[in-house]
Amino acid sequence: MAATPEHFPELAEDPQFLAGEREVELHSAELKKELTLPNLVFTQVLSIVGLAWIGTAAKLGSSHLVFWLAAIVFFYVPSALVATHLNNEMPLEGGLYQWAKLRFSEMTGFLVACNMLLYVIVFLSEMGLLVTNNIAYATGPAGAWIATSKVTILSASLVVTVLLVVLARVGLAIGKWVHGFAGFMILFLFAAMAFFAIPHWFAGRVALPPLALTVPAFTLLNLNLLSKMGFGALGGFDTLAVFAGECRGSGSSGGNGAAVTFRRSVWIATPLIGGAFVLGTACVLVFVKPADIDLISPITQVLNRGIHAAGYSGSATSIVSGFIMLTLIGQAALSFNYGARLPLVAGWDHLLPGWFTRLHPKHKTPVGSIACIGVTIFILAVVSNVGAGNQEAYQILQNANGVAYGLAYLVMFAIPLIAKGEKPPFWLRAAALSGFAMTLLNVVLSVFPIIDVPNPLAFALKVGGVVIGFNLLAALFYWRADQRRRRMEAL
Repeated sequence: MAATPEHFPELAEDPQFLAGEREVELHSAELKKELTLPNLVFTQVLSIVGLAWIGTAAKLGSSHLVFWLAAIVFFYVPSALVATHLNNEMPLEGGLYQWAKLRFSEMTGFLVACNMLLYVIVFLSEMGLLVTNNIAYATGPAGAWIATSKVTILSASLVVTVLLVVLARVGLAIGKWVHGFAGFMILFLFAAMAFFAIPHWFAGRVALPPLALTVPAFTLLNLNLLSKMGFGALGGFDTLAVFAGECRGSGSSGGNGAAVTFRRSVWIATPLIGGAFVLGTACVLVFVKPADIDLISPITQVLNRGIHAAGYSGSATSIVSGFIMLTLIGQAALSFNYGARLPLVAGWDHLLPGWFTRLHPKHKTPVGSIACIGVTIFILAVVSNVGAGNQEAYQILQNANGVAYGLAYLVMFAIPLIAKGEKPPFWLRAAALSGFAMTLLNVVLSVFPIIDVPNPLAFALKVGGVVIGFNLLAALFYWRADQRRRRMEAL
């Protein structure tokens, strides 16, 4: 049993909690146990480190260090502590869905899963556009047309979606290597930047001092940037918890083994991720002034300037763009696998049709869930690219998507603060409160944007309306599914 009496005596006395946990473990016993500690470490790097954030942070100049430290202290470390604590307590397939369900209510868990799934689907529907943008960037002016060709974008979306479906169907036996390679590639790109930048840094030949302990002005713009550097750049610790039932050591008698593996992966990945963001941003400032930063691909810009400064000819653009596309595919594969587990676990609770829980006879992957998500992603890609081209509608969906994911994180941080069951120590409650505040800041600033919006109030009402409307529909769906389940149980 995952939650043992000696660790969580209050939960051990709750028969409903233990029965729910036991049922999830029985279902999880059917899944293949593919993930080991190295897999989890590289996958954590992949799930958290976004390649463009260092360019955004470098816009702050030398004082980026203070904001990165603030984001790490007030969001990153708290999210690591809370996610590790909850996974120790409930190392169950489905992660945050199960935590919210068992500690708050089943409806809360279902709404959390719906919000996370919305985030995954919207993100993956953009993959065709992201891939074509990188191809256009790699080919230079001659390939600029690629980024605006709807046929090319939709073709790329179809190819990527089919690839993701195939990888997800085969399962983590292959997926873990795709995730791991992409995570390693991210670290390799940051190491390559450091290779070229550090000699110039130490010699004092820099565009701007890379690090300084100066505090940026607390304007609304900088506050918005701080929230993005926290929740936006450093969120993602919940991702691997979704695969708890597929970690080595998980199962009907080994849940704590999976929790130990997850905990170790967090402590190994944390300094790698935090160090990569700080060092990567400093490397940008070695070669580029804030006003000249390429926000689309700062890594490519740094490596090109580093190669030329080292006396070599040629360009790294094509090679780096290829590496970036590989990391994008890896992140997409991870997100797809993550999303496919959410309908699976909801199906275990009989909130979705039984075919969502159907497993491939050989690979033990949720084939029904995979097919449904694949079709939904491609439909959304078609609608967003072939539709009327309403950029405001697209931006509203993007902001609502971020808000939806933020709401799921608010629930995660609320569990140690107000949920029923065991009472965590003061330091964990303080960490949860800090993470909750940083996430709430990001949610509020996403609903009420402060830049590049003609009518902020109207935009905020539309974003809020989309989020509220989506959650009301999800709540209605849950209510009807629960009523149907009760009628079936009464027969």
